[in-house]
Amino acid sequence: MTASSLGGGPSLPAQVKQAREALLSLLRELDPHAAKWVDDQRRSRPKNPSVVVVGETNRGKSSLVNALLATPNLSPVDADVATGTYLVFTHAGEWAAQACYPGQLAPVAIEPDELVRWVSAGHELPEGQLPPRHVEVAGPVPLLERLTVVDTPGVGGLEAAHAELAMEAAANATALLFVVDASSPFTASELRFLREMAERVETVLFALSKTDQFRGWREILEADRELLGEHAPRFADAPFHPVSARMFELAARAPNEQAAAMLREKSGVAELQTALQELLVGRSAMLAEANTLRALASALGEQNAKLQAERRALSAGAAEAEALRARRDQLTAERRSSTRGWQVRLRGEVQRTRVEMGHEASRQMRDAQSYFRQRIDAATREQLAELPRQVDATLQAVSQRISALLAHRLNQVTDAVLAELFSAEELDVLRAQFARAGGPPVVLRPPDRRPPTAEDKLLVFMGMSGGIGAGKLAAAPLAGLALVNPLTVVLPVTIVIGLGAGWWMARTRRHAADKQHLKQWLVESIADARSTLDQLVAEQLIEAEQQLSLALDDALSRRIEAIEAELKDIDKTIKMGTQERSRQLALVNRRIKDVTEGRERAESFLARIRALRDRG
Repeated sequence: MTASSLGGGPSLPAQVKQAREALLSLLRELDPHAAKWVDDQRRSRPKNPSVVVVGETNRGKSSLVNALLATPNLSPVDADVATGTYLVFTHAGEWAAQACYPGQLAPVAIEPDELVRWVSAGHELPEGQLPPRHVEVAGPVPLLERLTVVDTPGVGGLEAAHAELAMEAAANATALLFVVDASSPFTASELRFLREMAERVETVLFALSKTDQFRGWREILEADRELLGEHAPRFADAPFHPVSARMFELAARAPNEQAAAMLREKSGVAELQTALQELLVGRSAMLAEANTLRALASALGEQNAKLQAERRALSAGAAEAEALRARRDQLTAERRSSTRGWQVRLRGEVQRTRVEMGHEASRQMRDAQSYFRQRIDAATREQLAELPRQVDATLQAVSQRISALLAHRLNQVTDAVLAELFSAEELDVLRAQFARAGGPPVVLRPPDRRPPTAEDKLLVFMGMSGGIGAGKLAAAPLAGLALVNPLTVVLPVTIVIGLGAGWWMARTRRHAADKQHLKQWLVESIADARSTLDQLVAEQLIEAEQQLSLALDDALSRRIEAIEAELKDIDKTIKMGTQERSRQLALVNRRIKDVTEGRERAESFLARIRALRDRG
């Protein structure tokens, strides 16, 4: 039996679908081009929702990703993963991977068994390759047929560049899966990250990992909820899923299927998989329908404005026509005489923006250079090898911030210069043109290997000579043994000690030279990044000034043309017979009624979808 047969009526998805089709049909009758645009928007929505997995280091995050995907060792575990890299897992018939870069650089294909070399700071990149911004991995995993999983591993937790990277990955996510472990409540950095993400991500789930290792995990769960209520109240009622990736892995080695099923159930991973699919897949479809209804409501609003103008024309007389002609003449005069004043004001605002962006870029680059110079001075040999990746992540974050700040400033310029001439909807279109997708493509070259110099060879020789001398002093007490036993050979002892001391002195000198070489690379990289940012900011400001100038002229032209069209309709109406005018007016009134009811129907369903979303 169906819901309809029981008297409950069609389900909400069925009602929304019926409303969408009815409103599309109405829009096709009024404006086929607008209807096609709405339908194209609906069909081009992403196929799969996405979940971005974030959390502090050592929380069992990558182990949980592997358990969710039922593929051991897919996301590298027990490795210092590069801060500038996150992994995007999608579905495909065969395993494949590629390293992706910002800007126009083409992706680089990766063999799946070499994935750890591209994402782990403990391994060297292939010769001549740049650190990727992210790595895409595709494979035959059933869960990935319904959603995309993004793993954001970061060394050192959710601090500075690591938080920026996680926020970048989560920007277009359907939901965030935040992983905390059962050993202790939220840290201050985790709560700070959640407060910032509250403004960007609507849906958050929590996974409490390692519950098999800590018996008091329930007390930790309650403490976490209290901390959320105090520091991130928007997520206070978000679901927590206790999980154990280790228990899920043990299920694969269980002696029989019964034991394996019990371990999988107790691990909580299967329950989390189900929750993700139910929440995200359902929410993705619901939000897509809401987006379509919103587009329909906007298109019907535009049609309503046109129909209202048509009704005014049918109802107008000679007085209305005279008033419109006066308005047309006023706008024409303004277009001829006042444009120069607008252009001067526009140019001044753009110049002010250019100066502000230059100061901000300089400040952030200076801060980054100062910070990494201190890091280089204190770095060990292993830490030196990791620093280029961290520099890349930081400069990418700086470029994203500058890009976002520039878009915000251009919005202010738009409001200041054009708000008097454009409607709110037209201003939104202009703002969207300024908000470029992605950040400026700041690309770093890896530091060149420092070639040995004549000074290095001299220092090695001096170190060995000094070491041999020290070896002779150390071996002097053994010289007496040569008198007692002529077979005793003292020379090899001095050579061994000398070579060891020489190696240590040469190694220390080489480490200092490597630091100096990396500092020079840092200065050059900062300069290259600053040059790239300056160039892109200048290009975008020039483009914005041109767009705003054209938009100003276009706004006046379109308004004058609209008045001319309305005047033609009024003239036609004045000449029209009374009976024909009444018939046309009745038709327009009926269409206005249909459009108004259609908009109200769309807004009603949008309100119901919002209520269901918030309740879910």
